[in-house]
Amino acid sequence: MDVRDEKSPKSYGVAVILCGIFGTLGIHHFYLGNIVHGIFDLGLFLLFCVLFFGNAPLLGILVLLIDVAHTIYVFSMLIVEKWHDGEGRRVTL
Repeated sequence: MDVRDEKSPKSYGVAVILCGIFGTLGIHHFYLGNIVHGIFDLGLFLLFCVLFFGNAPLLGILVLLIDVAHTIYVFSMLIVEKWHDGEGRRVTL
């Protein structure tokens, strides 16, 4: 059996809720064991904060829009049970 066909031991509900509430911060990635992905999402959000509250608010908004678009994509993949945890197992009900 391929690891990508295995069910993740991580809770589907918790992953969906974390993505829905804290999606732009990448908390759901940390929960699922996708640490590098979580750091990337958190980095995008921190970059948004630095740019928006610094001297480049329009660039900050662009970075936030990219982060939001990515979060919507991950959220939709979680909902249809096609997202994987850090070990490649599907996050399903």
